[in-house]
Amino acid sequence: MPDRIFMPLCALVALAMIAFSMVWPQGYGERSPGPFGSTPIQQTPEMKALIEKEKTAARRSEQRRAQEAAAAAAASGDPSQ
Repeated sequence: MPDRIFMPLCALVALAMIAFSMVWPQGYGERSPGPFGSTPIQQTPEMKALIEKEKTAARRSEQRRAQEAAAAAAASGDPSQ
């Protein structure tokens, strides 16, 4: 490809990437700046409550599994736990 076409094409791609970087979300769940974007679903109160509920359930489940494993180890007489 001739340089007369390639170099302006590279400049156009670079400008497009810079423009997208100014309006694209800046991380997981972050909102784009300015008049662009909307509130991400992860930041709505309903979704935050659901995420916290899932975290709590996972924590309880992990604790229950650990207790069951400890009880099973104690019942079998395994001293490693």
